[in-house]
Amino acid sequence: MPAAVDGSTGMIELDGSAGGGQQVRTALGLSAATGEPFRMTGVRAARPNPGLAPQHLASVEAAARVCDAEVEGDELGADEVTFRPGEVRGGDVDVAIGTAGSVALLFDALLPVAGELTAPLRVRATGGTDVKWSPPVEYVRRVKLPLLSRFGLDAGVDLDRVGFYPVGGGRATLRLEPSTLGRVDLTERGDLSRVVIYSKSSKSLEGADVATRQAERARERLGERGVPVEIGETRYVETRSPGSSLLLVGVYGNSLAGFDALGERGVPSETVADRAVKRFLTFDAGPGAVDVHLADQLLAFLALGGGAVRIPEVTDHVRTNREVVEAFGYDLDLDRRDDGSVLLVA
Repeated sequence: MPAAVDGSTGMIELDGSAGGGQQVRTALGLSAATGEPFRMTGVRAARPNPGLAPQHLASVEAAARVCDAEVEGDELGADEVTFRPGEVRGGDVDVAIGTAGSVALLFDALLPVAGELTAPLRVRATGGTDVKWSPPVEYVRRVKLPLLSRFGLDAGVDLDRVGFYPVGGGRATLRLEPSTLGRVDLTERGDLSRVVIYSKSSKSLEGADVATRQAERARERLGERGVPVEIGETRYVETRSPGSSLLLVGVYGNSLAGFDALGERGVPSETVADRAVKRFLTFDAGPGAVDVHLADQLLAFLALGGGAVRIPEVTDHVRTNREVVEAFGYDLDLDRRDDGSVLLVA
């Protein structure tokens, strides 16, 4: 069994060895929101660098401050964490990841507490805003939060400074208001209205027109497929290390979906755009109502508010995250549909 409740302590016991940081973040968010303590062993054991990395440690520290938790194992490399939450409170919290670790994923650990807030919460975080292995902060602003607002979440993110790998140094602020989290209903995405393009790069790459070329290539490729396209933003920003990113937002009748790609040294801007376009086209040809980023990140909200979400597939992230959610006492059924999608029902 992936988890059990220790009858002597009431502590939820979690095995984190099969998953990654998303298990930690989901456990933190649900623990803070429900008041249930947990102990996770084998934290990220299967990863090349097991234990708490800087971004995971920052998530633990931020969640602890938001709910006045008692924590054991809050140190770099720790493979076991114990978290005993107190009362959720608003106010101002400052968090420094100290690396290019993902600011967007740190915020992900805190969103579920909105239903328990009695006063606004502001979390200012520094780290990576556009980095590998996580959605960019722009995705949170343009896709995730607008969707969750439909189901009661009152939140926003201000992006103050972009931070690319390897230096990071980005800065963003999460604004979380007291919210009433309701039932999530994302079973059908509806017809595609348009794709909105958001492209940016470091000021140092403006001479090579990197952000402009990314946006124009994406518009060209999507136009060839008959997809309605809108340029939402193309900009050049001051950063501590060079880089670029591209986000395509699919605007559907009942949903939103995001597809990003990052610039890399030696990779043409046009190739970066092609990667994002390919991800959109793959999704658009399938039956999912949400993209793969959002599929596992919605599980905590399904647990707290109930509902149903049609996802493209059951990824490892969905599977291990579901185990965490069910350890907290919530049932999430998987209904595999004839069209290849999976309906998650709480």
